[in-house]
Amino acid sequence: MNSEVFEALSLLEKERGIPVDFMIDKIKKAIVTACKSSYGNDDCVINMEPETGTFEVYLRKAVVEDITHQGKEILLEDARSIDPTVGIGDMVNVQLNTKEFGRIAAQTARNIIRQGIRDGERGQMMQEFQSKHQELVSALVERVDPRTGAATLLIGKAEAILPKSEQVGDEKLTEGDHIKVYVVDVKETEKGPRAMISRVHPDLVKRLFETEVPEIYDGTVEIKAVSREAGSRTKIAVLSHNPDVDAVGACIGARGARVSNIVNELGGEKIDIVEYSEDPAKFIASALSPANVLKVVPAEDGSHACRVTVPENQLSLAIGNKGQNARLAAKLTGWKIDIKPESGFYGEDEEE
Repeated sequence: MNSEVFEALSLLEKERGIPVDFMIDKIKKAIVTACKSSYGNDDCVINMEPETGTFEVYLRKAVVEDITHQGKEILLEDARSIDPTVGIGDMVNVQLNTKEFGRIAAQTARNIIRQGIRDGERGQMMQEFQSKHQELVSALVERVDPRTGAATLLIGKAEAILPKSEQVGDEKLTEGDHIKVYVVDVKETEKGPRAMISRVHPDLVKRLFETEVPEIYDGTVEIKAVSREAGSRTKIAVLSHNPDVDAVGACIGARGARVSNIVNELGGEKIDIVEYSEDPAKFIASALSPANVLKVVPAEDGSHACRVTVPENQLSLAIGNKGQNARLAAKLTGWKIDIKPESGFYGEDEEE
């Protein structure tokens, strides 16, 4: 029977990742509870050694002349059959047959062990999520709620929910899909560990570039800033720490292969890769790509505001559809950008 217990614990560790030592601790606590329930005595000695297959439970009892508490006391004659050297007032360890535990005590012990398994699984899940905190992970779509659109994903052995609000654009996830998600945060809740995951977070794009571009992974090229409107467009500013390496070219890849892989992962989201500069004027001009910028004039009051001049025929391009290009450039640079055409005049139906 002892070997079966340890084999079961070993299997539990292998299949669910719950350490044997963790479960042994829970079993010991369950036995103490059972002893208190059955014998009114929680002074126990429990030996559980997987290496030797030892599983012994002893109840410590006081040696007395007359028993007033069966669960806590033992007669001298009976005690000396266990240890011939004991005397009145000494304590002796009396080995128990755990099969003799009462039904209620045994049920209580089983409940504690089951709770131990749940706690162990929660601990493993928390550990697994924490190891992936703020990282890009591959996930398997297990099911999609037809009403809310929320997807239940399997990340390793742990489950996480990807709400519709954290999905890219109008993407349709189906059971069996493999997708990339970003682990934004990990929290312990009443229902267990919960990973906050996203496909719209700007750092998802950052992690995708780290995966696709070796120069970013090894630190030759650095991502300085990312601004994103998920499902539509992202701007990413990069800087090379090696004069022989073109930061933008490295991110685009041969024939656009590297950036295409990322665009495909994001369902066709447009990605502008621009060169970062410590010179605000150069950075702002670059951030407004694909428009050409003629001049950038910072505000005289020292605030992070500037006036940008673009060719007459580039105004709409600089501002972008519904102001998106200008908005993303402002987020990327941290500057408030006022865009003017070269003539200084807007058309009657154009808005800044």
